[in-house]
Amino acid sequence: MQIFRTYLFNRIRRTVFMYNAKITGIASYVPDYILTNDELSHMVDTNDEWITTRVGIKERRILKGEGLGSSYMGKIAVDRLLESTGTNPDDIELVICATSNPDYRFPSTASIIAHKCGLNHCYAYDIQAACAGFIVSLQAATAYVRSGLYKKVIVVAAEMMSSMTNYEDRTTCPLFGDAAAAILLEPTEEENMGVIDGVFHVDGEGLPHLVMKAGGSAYPASHATIDAREHYVYQEGRAVYKHAVTDMLTSSLEIMARNRLTVDDIDWFVPHQANLRIIEAVGGRIGIAPEKVLVNIQYRGNTSAASIPLCLDENKDKLKKGDKIVLTAFGAGFTWGAMYLIWGI
Repeated sequence: MQIFRTYLFNRIRRTVFMYNAKITGIASYVPDYILTNDELSHMVDTNDEWITTRVGIKERRILKGEGLGSSYMGKIAVDRLLESTGTNPDDIELVICATSNPDYRFPSTASIIAHKCGLNHCYAYDIQAACAGFIVSLQAATAYVRSGLYKKVIVVAAEMMSSMTNYEDRTTCPLFGDAAAAILLEPTEEENMGVIDGVFHVDGEGLPHLVMKAGGSAYPASHATIDAREHYVYQEGRAVYKHAVTDMLTSSLEIMARNRLTVDDIDWFVPHQANLRIIEAVGGRIGIAPEKVLVNIQYRGNTSAASIPLCLDENKDKLKKGDKIVLTAFGAGFTWGAMYLIWGI
């Protein structure tokens, strides 16, 4: 019954709205500095074999420079997007920034990026949905375009994960890298094109398993919280691994069932790049051929909300117009979901 209701809703939606939203451009940025497993082994008690075996990461990019934050990377990614698509900055109407690492608690990082990029006629705001931030932001941007409210929307995911990484914690410091990626979303009247569907879930009971313990209004910064090193990522690995595999798997299967997709129908599967073992477990249980799973975690690490658009951009030469793509992500909250889109570039 649920599948029929979803099918009927999609038919009605396509009748009511003259156009859908599709990705018309993509770009990304990673910093120059490469932090290797060998270098990490001189910082904490770890080694290349231990890291590679457990999470599949060989190196990650780290942003260096006084006063540089997530907006610095986001600005470069958006500039590259505007240049590659030939878009006039004055035509951009909305910027949504997905980040867990804003430059400041306020103002929004989106507003800083918009200003730095000369986007003088747009509104801008942030979305904080942890590692699921990109797909959550893409869903919001899609709704704006489908409604007719905006015609040119940028979703940028910018994450300076090194700013919240404890390089004295051997269990978490190998995981994270810095990056930004941006997409341009525009209306299309093409049949079966663009962002087709999305499913999203949240479970607040995940809070104690993946959290930055201090720095918010519940536990403001103090000498005690700084001394206790509570301003970094805290993660209970086993609990997060279990939920990530289960939730990314079930949401991917849900989006496939809602849209009558088999594994043979899917051209590309793009999971959040958190852990190679998680990626392989989810893809294997769905039954998707490994060559259809896009992966870049080995050389980028976990870049949180930026991981999916970064992976898409770095593999865009493989993508062709009309390809059916399933995206899935899982992050703190717990928050997770999946999206189905048809590539429009």
